[in-house]
Amino acid sequence: MEAFAFPHMKRVLLSWSSGKDSAWTLHVLRQSPDIEVVGLLTTVNQSAQRVAMHAVRQSLLEAQAAATGLPVTVLNLPWPCSNQEYEAILSAACKNARDSGIDAVAFGDLFLRDIRAYRETQMKDTGLEPLFPLWEMPTGQLAGDMMRAGLRARLTCVDLKKLPAEFAGREFDARLLTDFPAGTDPCGENGEFHTFCYAGPMFSAPIAVVPGEVVQRDGFAFADLLGAGD
Repeated sequence: MEAFAFPHMKRVLLSWSSGKDSAWTLHVLRQSPDIEVVGLLTTVNQSAQRVAMHAVRQSLLEAQAAATGLPVTVLNLPWPCSNQEYEAILSAACKNARDSGIDAVAFGDLFLRDIRAYRETQMKDTGLEPLFPLWEMPTGQLAGDMMRAGLRARLTCVDLKKLPAEFAGREFDARLLTDFPAGTDPCGENGEFHTFCYAGPMFSAPIAVVPGEVVQRDGFAFADLLGAGD
């Protein structure tokens, strides 16, 4: 009797920001029978030991990775970091991923075409396929789907040109959406805010987190989220 040949599952590395969109991307990818998410890829400000842009403590990032059951590859970025330095660090990480049998890198982008085009350019000569599982999902509906599925997150960073500082540290919930100023994207895709996801169907258990001090710097308000050991 001839043995049945199983098709090759696409081995995917997920670009992980620590926020709700990358967490939801993991949830979506895990529902695809031909995809195996094998790890997370995160950029960290080396001097501050915090996730780039989101300013989330590395200890909380590690707690997230443990709750997903996936290894996390941390790309340590110098501060300040030029775009040339960032691209060189990412290029080396992509080569390592391809050499280890990774087929694709997934991103949680929603509708910003310039960001998608930049990522596609970065991936062009790496041998890795860029995937965008949430692309063009209506963000109002997406925010509601996340909440109904049990995703929980807090705002870690807000752009003070778009939102008052008081939004930093708030829970990502239905009340937040109603409190947003007119024109705010429900998922913050225009850079209004960034989040830290601490619970949801992508995690084996919730991550204990409380909002700490809010600091204003460089036109942003950052909520210093604290984990169980902080």
